[in-house]
Amino acid sequence: MARIKLDFPNQQGERLAGLLETPPADDAPPTYALFAHCFTCGKDIAAASRISRALAARGIAVLRFDFTGLGNSDGDFANTSFSSNVADLLAAADMLAQDFEPPRLLIGHSLGGAAALVAAHQLPQVEALVTIGAPATATHVRHLFSDAEEALSSQGEVEVRIANRGFRVKKQFLEDLEQHATAEHIARLRRPLLLYHSPFDEVVDISEAFRIYQAAKHPKSFISLDRADHLLTNPADALYVADTMVAWARRYLGCG
Repeated sequence: MARIKLDFPNQQGERLAGLLETPPADDAPPTYALFAHCFTCGKDIAAASRISRALAARGIAVLRFDFTGLGNSDGDFANTSFSSNVADLLAAADMLAQDFEPPRLLIGHSLGGAAALVAAHQLPQVEALVTIGAPATATHVRHLFSDAEEALSSQGEVEVRIANRGFRVKKQFLEDLEQHATAEHIARLRRPLLLYHSPFDEVVDISEAFRIYQAAKHPKSFISLDRADHLLTNPADALYVADTMVAWARRYLGCG
């Protein structure tokens, strides 16, 4: 297997940093997948790294990248929003299509899963989707800013603590969330969808998976990540996700 460092522009011309995990060179030409990481995380978080490497070992090339303002990507997090995350996904898909092959599989973890469900409508080349611990809509993260909403209204920009890290957030971030408050788009996907969620997830309740599953049309599948936490910190959980995802993708994409 090989790991290729990449960078490509977002819609504002800022550079986004990515890593492409590729299968062994003697394997058949791979299917390409695009991985969207969790909110305020990055491409190098353990779950994204482990799942991507495991999928590559099973014949699926995976691009993971840092959203604007995070990790090694350019830009200011304060100027980002859920909509900009969706735009970053589209930019990553464009780069894959131009330099390699269009992504046929779209994978999203947590809020990255919500972004994948939205971005898929502008990616007809994506034939199947996977979400991991994802909320049905972007507004799920609004509670993280509940203590700062009054200050945001008066000052326009404040620093908030998320997962023990400080992030500058502008009022526009919350306003943008409200543009993505309904799950109506999920019913219009009409592509194979696989949901992973843990009943022990303390960050995104499993009821969110139920909302997605209810809204989606068949074919749709759900796999419970029993005992797993939201970030899949146990390596065995990430490996289980990769193993079952390849088996599922083989049915719909003929890969792996």
